Amino acid sequence: MTDIAERPLADPSDRVLTVLDPRTGEVATELPVADEPAVADALASARAAQAGWARTPAAERGAALRAAAAAVRAAADELAELNTRETGKTPDDARGGIEAGAGTLEQYAELGPVHRGRSLQGGWGATDLMVPMPRGVVAVLTPWNDPVAVAAGLLGAALVTGNTVVHKPSERCPATGRRFAEILADHLPDGVLRIVDGDGTIGARLARSDEVDVVAHVGSTAAGRAIAESCARTGARALLENGGNDPMIVDAGADPAWAAEQAALGSFANAGQICVSVERIYVHRDVAEPFLAELTARAGEWADRIGPLVDRRQRDHVHDHVRGALAEGAELRAGGALPDGPGAYYPPTVLTGCTPSMAVLREETFGPVAPVRVVPDFDTALREAADDRYGLAAVVLTADMGHAQRAWRELPVGTVKINAAFGGAPGGAAQPRRASGQGFGYGPELLDEMTTTTVVHIAPPGP
Repeated sequence: MTDIAERPLADPSDRVLTVLDPRTGEVATELPVADEPAVADALASARAAQAGWARTPAAERGAALRAAAAAVRAAADELAELNTRETGKTPDDARGGIEAGAGTLEQYAELGPVHRGRSLQGGWGATDLMVPMPRGVVAVLTPWNDPVAVAAGLLGAALVTGNTVVHKPSERCPATGRRFAEILADHLPDGVLRIVDGDGTIGARLARSDEVDVVAHVGSTAAGRAIAESCARTGARALLENGGNDPMIVDAGADPAWAAEQAALGSFANAGQICVSVERIYVHRDVAEPFLAELTARAGEWADRIGPLVDRRQRDHVHDHVRGALAEGAELRAGGALPDGPGAYYPPTVLTGCTPSMAVLREETFGPVAPVRVVPDFDTALREAADDRYGLAAVVLTADMGHAQRAWRELPVGTVKINAAFGGAPGGAAQPRRASGQGFGYGPELLDEMTTTTVVHIAPPGP
């Protein structure tokens, strides 16, 4: 996932974030970048408010989130319109993200008050407990590809457990992120949730601050690694969900038409700009030709269903991967050409003849591209799918339950989906691995990430 850019830590004073509507190229948002005094003030006020917020009963913190969720739903049209204008997400997808964010706030409103530690069996006359406690001030740095839903999880879990938050939305959708956080902050005491606008320089400033106890970041691997280095120096906890290069395996015996539907959904939904989009496809040679024919047809059908990429910088990145693959011998089955006209549109693209040396298989493309590699057997597919520096998710389409069992045990990723490009039960939480990050980013386990444990031993007074 691409997000906070690696930029020198220059003074952001007097700089402005300018976001162009990726549908038209017209200016969508202009917001000033927070200067150093504004960032320092946000951190100081969050620190000052933390003790009082921690003393607030958990049920009251949950009630505040529940009220905020209702306000987010009431503002769904406004938020969705902002999101579409800044990122090009289709209106239906944008509204779906708003609804998901409101639901996530409600989930943490329920989970927070029942988050508990445990008692220990010590001496008869003593009481021994392990009690979860808030970590303190959490810096939350969120992405552009699903700005409300992702922010709702990190903000909700941090706040309901008694932490205060300084939130920096992505510079690619700052108005969407700011408005969502403002709605949430309206239901909280002063200082509990502060918002700062800016690009990578501001994210880096927060990550290296001694006032921050947790840095929760969803974005690029390069930015995540820089954050981890800062946290290693300050002692803050780094909670990271970063890039992914998620494989899909299409096994022998899979219905080609159904497999192509799943591959198209995984590769093209939201123009391929989903954290767990399908980034590379390994198809068994026995079904390769009918699968490719069906996938090529699906690409044409998806052309009118997706919006643009977030901006032309992202489109250039995607097109560079496609051009590089073609230069190295890949075959273009669909798409692959820059369209005329304004905006950052890119067509659903299907490539075959891809090899492991190509960037389109090695790196995260994060666009509507389905690169296909034909393999002789399931063992090869599994081995090549696992041979990657990322570890976010994977999809396996197979009727062979033995192969399914091997896949989820052997693929070194946090999430394995069998026979579905997307899906999962509510409350699920997975740990990204290797270059994809560290820590739980969702579910009840995210409450554990946002808290630390105090061991308590209470003995009767002497003598």
